[in-house]
Formats: sequence, C-alpha cells, structure tokens
Amino acid sequence: MSLKSPSGSLDNLEIARGASLKPIEDIGNEMGLGSHLLEPYGRDVMKVSLDAVAELADRPLAKYVVVTAMTPTPLGEGKTTTTVGLGQGMGRIGKRAVVTIRQASMGPALGIKGGAAGGGYSQVVPMEKLNLHLTGDMHAVTAAHNLLSAMLDDHLYRGNRLGLEQSSITWRRVLDVNDRALRNIVIGLGGRVDGVPRQTGFDITAASEVMAILSLTTSLRDLRERLGRIVVGYTPDGDPVTAEELKAAGAMTVLLREAVKPNLLQTMENTPVLVHAGPFGNISTGNSSVIADLVALRTGDFVLTEAGFGGDMGAERFFNIKCRASGQSPDAAVVVATVRALKAHSGRYRIVPGRPMPEEMLAESPEDVHAGAANLLKQIENMRLHGVTPVVAVNAFPTDHASEHAAVREIAESAAVRCAVSSHFSDGGNGATELAEAVVEAADERSEFALLYPDSASLREKIETIATSVYGAAGIDVSAQAARQIETYEKAGFGRLPICMAKTHLSLSGDPALKGAPEGWTLPVREVRASVGAGFVYPICGDMRTMPGLGSDPAAAHVDLDADERTVGLF
Repeated sequence: MSLKSPSGSLDNLEIARGASLKPIEDIGNEMGLGSHLLEPYGRDVMKVSLDAVAELADRPLAKYVVVTAMTPTPLGEGKTTTTVGLGQGMGRIGKRAVVTIRQASMGPALGIKGGAAGGGYSQVVPMEKLNLHLTGDMHAVTAAHNLLSAMLDDHLYRGNRLGLEQSSITWRRVLDVNDRALRNIVIGLGGRVDGVPRQTGFDITAASEVMAILSLTTSLRDLRERLGRIVVGYTPDGDPVTAEELKAAGAMTVLLREAVKPNLLQTMENTPVLVHAGPFGNISTGNSSVIADLVALRTGDFVLTEAGFGGDMGAERFFNIKCRASGQSPDAAVVVATVRALKAHSGRYRIVPGRPMPEEMLAESPEDVHAGAANLLKQIENMRLHGVTPVVAVNAFPTDHASEHAAVREIAESAAVRCAVSSHFSDGGNGATELAEAVVEAADERSEFALLYPDSASLREKIETIATSVYGAAGIDVSAQAARQIETYEKAGFGRLPICMAKTHLSLSGDPALKGAPEGWTLPVREVRASVGAGFVYPICGDMRTMPGLGSDPAAAHVDLDADERTVGLF
C-alpha cells in the first residue's frame, strides 16, 4: 500500500499503522512505573495513577526541555513532530527521553488544523486514538464545565440567593467541536419552568477554565480546591460568586477523577509519551499538564515538553505560569524554525489558512530567509530573557534548499546559539540525532532560570512587562473597561496571579499582519478576565475566537471508513 496521500505527501495515518508497537505496559515498566501504577484503557493506552508522583519522588530529576518555536505561519511549523522526533533522536544516542504533549481537540482535528499526534515518521501512536476521544478526558472536562453552567442557571431560576448580576456572568458552556452558530445564543426561552432567559454562548472545550485547571493542578485535592475557586460572575457590589458557593465543585471533581490521570502512549520508535490536558493556546496556557511532567521528570534522562505556538506565547506561559505551579525549572529550550516561516517573516509573501503555500515561496532564496531573521532572533532572546539556553531546530521540509538551511545556521551563529537541521519527519529518530546531541550539550550548561516578574507586581505592571520585554512593544494602551476590571480583580485579591496574555499567535505584536519583530507599536488591552481557579488573569488583546468555525472544506468531510472498515482521511 502506498504511503502517499492524494496530494503526494506522506500519509500520516498509513505510516502510523505501520509502526511496531510494544505492549504499552512494557513502555510503562521501562519508565520504572510498576504495574500497580498503570491502568489499561484498551490495548495501546494506559492511565498513570496519581500515586506515581509521590512514589517516584526520591528518584533523580531528568533534564527538563521545553520545545517552542519562532512565530508560526497559519500552517504551523511542526513543533509536535519535532518534539516527538527529538524524543526518538534521544533514544538513538543512548538517552532515555519521555515526551509530554497536550491532548488533541476534536474541533480543530476535524476542522482546518488537523490532528496533534505529530507527523511522518515522528508520530505518537495509535494516531487515531490520540486524535479521536482517547480516554474521554475532553468529554469529562465538557461534562464538569457544563454541570457548573446548569447549576448556575438553576440558581438564577430558584431566586438567585447569591445576588448574581446577570450582566456580570462570565461562565458560558463548552463543546468539543467547531461550531460558529453557538458563539452567541439565548437560553431559557419557552415557559416559566424553562429557566431565566439570558444571552450566553458556547466556547470550545479546550478554552474551558476547567481544562486550564486540569493542566495546572498537582493532585486530586488541589483540583478540588481550584474548581471551588472558579468565579462565574459578580454581585452588583463587585463581590465574586464561586463554584463553591454554587455547591458544584464537589461533583465536578468526581466527574474529573479519571481525567486527572495522565495518559501513556508511545512514539513510532517506542519512546514513552504522556498525553494530558489540552488548554487552548490563544487564551489559556497552551501547555500539557503539570502532573504529566512531574511523573516524567522521575522516569527518564530527559523530559521534552511542547509549548503551544511561538516563544512569546506558549513558552512565556510555560515559564511564568506552568513553572510557577509546578515549582520546576527548565534546563534548555528548543526553538523550532522553518525555512517557510523565516520567508514569511520577510514580509514578502502572504500565507492563507487552509490554502497551499504560495508557489514562489518554494524557490531557492537564502536572501528571503535572512530577511525574516528578526523574528527568530527575538524568540531566541525571549528564551535568554528567562535564563534558559536556547537551541535552534530547523524542521527540514523536502522543498527546502541546502543554501536556505545554511542561512538559518548563519542566523543562529550570529546569536551564538547551537543549531541543528533535523529531518525527523521523513527519517524518524535517525534524522534528529544532531538535534539530540545539541540539546544534551545545552542542557548540561548551568541554567539560571528566572521568572519574568514577581507575584507582588501589580496586574498592570505584569501586563506591561510581558508586552515590552517579550513582544517588543513600546507600551500598552489599556481601555477604560480593562482598567475597571483590573481594579475589580485587585480589590478582590487576585492581584498576585500571573498573566496569561490572549493575543494573536501569528505575530509578536497584537496585529497578525505585522511580521518579523516590529518595533514602536502599542499593545491594545481592551478587556481583562480572570481564571481564578486556574490561577491566572488573562488580558484580551485583539479579537479572540474561543469557538472556532469550520472552513469551506473541513477535514471532517474527508474522514470515513474504507471497504475494510478502517478509518481514512484523518491527518
């Protein structure tokens, strides 16, 4: 059977089916996880008991490496594939690696983005299970979130004893599907017994605060406490109303008691992978779970964790939110770069989501690569800003030219950082050995990790620090509404929380059209929201869609069963 898709590219699903899998219990045992810590979910997936965190606490810590990227194009630059390939490359040079990644959201998987298992010969398998349901964690988050929504509306129906002001209610409903028709809805229509009419809407499950809580919690008890702190709205006096007060947090915890356990899978070359939590990258942390990392850090030589989007997004949140929650410090950072992203940041080309790359971008042009260097250099600087040693990983595409790879090496050399060209997509672990060696060297250097701002800084100071230091803004422009919200949150005692900036991932700035590393611009902060249970405040800097829509030719239209009743069309 051909491993080519109709477009001529490698067919990820067919490649994944050709993998030689080890029994998943053997993968766990090789990590030092006893059978009593492993709970089977079918043949190829295990849940890892939370008891593993305490039981393994006396083992030495692995080196901790975060994989991020330069600011991506709408096509993505292959961070998951690089993370998986690097894990396999570590195995090829005699290092035991554990990969930790987010769980796939079915909305994007069946929309434009595709799956989240990696690609080519650097995938997490079984690819179908990872992208479609897995162990049901997404559905558990959906159920827990919507239980709170139902109890909130029932509270309004039964007299609103807590005095919630309807216009201040921030808690919506969620669903793990791309459905633009649900962004804004009216509920409670019908007769008196059908509830209190009000305007609300749906977000995608990955955008739920419950998902963010799942990603940042450290134990079942911590999960219970965080869920209780969720703020659903405010009274006319500005006092927060919580899930605890609505008596929903206990049942929400029970619905999530299996979902809080990380999922164990493997790569095509049998590297262990912990897949857990999938917080939205634009408005949430965009990182996999703290619990998965705490397990991984005691079960290998290296832990390779992926942070969503570019270094200004997922990596900044990894450093300042996730590491705050876990108490762990990274030893190195991999910044994924591609020839096409560097060319895109030259400002000479236009890439449209869902459409092929412009043909002219495929022509050999090291000059265009150098013209886009500013963005990569800024993301390298962002790693150093946190005291972390960066390594540039060139994710090689078949359409690249040797002169263009040489240009990326020259850019990295100008910043005095290690650089490796990796062909892991087409060659698996063998194609990532140069990158693995470079990461081992970088992680052996003394790390001086530092958070970007102290807890004691004001919310406005934290926002301005991120905007000016990480994004390169000249300053921030806080709307009157945002200023009032900041004042309300600080009055309510939320001022010590870290910041999770909600902005476009397609630019270092708040404007997706600005490429490279723009200067002299101001970041608009039009609204500020608080995820108190998750433990962060998120300013809205632009138009953030928390419920995606389907494109004109969604991936779902191509997913089906073939004559042998096998899934086809998933990518």
